[in-house]
Amino acid sequence: MAFQPIVPFGGFAGWQFLQRTLDKQTTAFTDSAPVQRATDNFREKIGSITSAEQLMEDRALLQVALGAFGLDDDINSKAFIQQILEDGASTEGGLPSRLSDKRYAAMATAFGFDGIIPRTQLSTFADEIIDRYETRQFQKAVGDSNNDMRLALNLDAELTDLVAAQTSTDAQWFGVMGSPPLRNVFQTALGFPASFGRVDIDQQLTAYKDRAESTFGTDSVEDLLDPENQEKLIRLFLVRSEINAFSASSAGSVALTLLQSATITYN
Repeated sequence: MAFQPIVPFGGFAGWQFLQRTLDKQTTAFTDSAPVQRATDNFREKIGSITSAEQLMEDRALLQVALGAFGLDDDINSKAFIQQILEDGASTEGGLPSRLSDKRYAAMATAFGFDGIIPRTQLSTFADEIIDRYETRQFQKAVGDSNNDMRLALNLDAELTDLVAAQTSTDAQWFGVMGSPPLRNVFQTALGFPASFGRVDIDQQLTAYKDRAESTFGTDSVEDLLDPENQEKLIRLFLVRSEINAFSASSAGSVALTLLQSATITYN
């Protein structure tokens, strides 16, 4: 049984507790038997994989590969993932370049099956993917207790991959909008309503850039990799998410009270 991370409370106070205990909790998680079995198997076998098709045939290896990029839910979409890996992120018109979610491009780049020699043959490759896998799976385990904490923990890796894949500021913002985890964080932190996603995409771009400029003093996604800006982004996200949850709960309680009152009156 894998170690279950401890998240005693939510909000920014919960985030601060998680940061203080992160090293110990991460070590306990990665040392647990299920994680060790998965990573030992990956380290032993991945060097024998030279094509995307071979990877699809080994479910245990594929689970680690997908889990390293937060794509665990795609484990049964083998034809789709195989095309992602075979096209590669640098192929003009290839599937990864057409998808707004840049986690797929990051995975395609990491494995390099579109090149002459896939990166699975590098001596450092197994450890590179395992490091990502352990980090992502710990975040996933945290999410079982508090998904906001998972999104906050995941922010730096998601932003780093996005900035690496996109060069222009506008492309990076479109990447934020196309990534469900990043969109959740940014939309909440910057104070946009849940319905904001239905607004015209170019209007969303302008609004995101304007709100980022007024909040962080920059409209550049890359600048938000700065630790101080990132900490502010996380704090705003967690505080506003908690406020939104409280407001929704309060509204639900009021509605329930009114309904019960009406039922009593009717009876």
